Amino acid sequence: MDEKLLGLLITLFLGVFILIGAFISFLVKEKDKFIDFVLALAFSVILMLLFTDLMPEASEKLGFSHIWIFILFVIIGIVILRVLDTFIPDHEEEKMTKRKEKSNLAHIGIVASIALIIHNIIEGMAVYSTCATSLQTGLMISLGVGCHNLPLGIVVTTTIYQNNKSKKKTILMILGLMLSTFCGGLIMFFMNGIEINDTFLGILLSITIGMLIYICSNELYPRIRRTKNKKMTICGLMLGIILIAITCFF
Repeated sequence: MDEKLLGLLITLFLGVFILIGAFISFLVKEKDKFIDFVLALAFSVILMLLFTDLMPEASEKLGFSHIWIFILFVIIGIVILRVLDTFIPDHEEEKMTKRKEKSNLAHIGIVASIALIIHNIIEGMAVYSTCATSLQTGLMISLGVGCHNLPLGIVVTTTIYQNNKSKKKTILMILGLMLSTFCGGLIMFFMNGIEINDTFLGILLSITIGMLIYICSNELYPRIRRTKNKKMTICGLMLGIILIAITCFF
């Protein structure tokens, strides 16, 4: 099979990890404890991803001489989600009723999905380009990407499903999220392998970093801080660190 077509199939396969995470979420019965565990897991996975993957890659693409571009677009990423916050259901972090709690979870899921779709498109572009150059390297990178997509699929599914209680609607939303990596691969496929300017990629990565920083500081951390299931939260934090540490070997 042509390496370009195989690279495209690999970007499609990466989305399957998100779907697997969704089905894991549906199988769990003790939702409250599981939500605390998953949010802590997502918090540590995203933080580790920022420091071990995204920030170094953005710095490499932009160059240390253009650090001001990095800072500027990180701020823009934060501002984008802050503005989007005004269009998403109420999510105050003070004492909440059950109804507001569900609304808050839906908010986290929606905001996380927006940032992850952008991130996955960039990721799909990178994986496809790597596979077209070196299939073996592309496969190893894909394994690491797939591993961190699994917990992210769990957290997005759990937060959205807790609000709408519809498996059909939730799966449709997850399918949209999982296809975002494939979309990145398609972009590169139809460009016939033309290399995208490193500065442009660095800017997109910087915006994504800003969005993920916002999710961690304004969405996930406040929920983790006031959790009642301390043991589950600690387990989630530790597992997230371990998962990303393992994927770093790939």
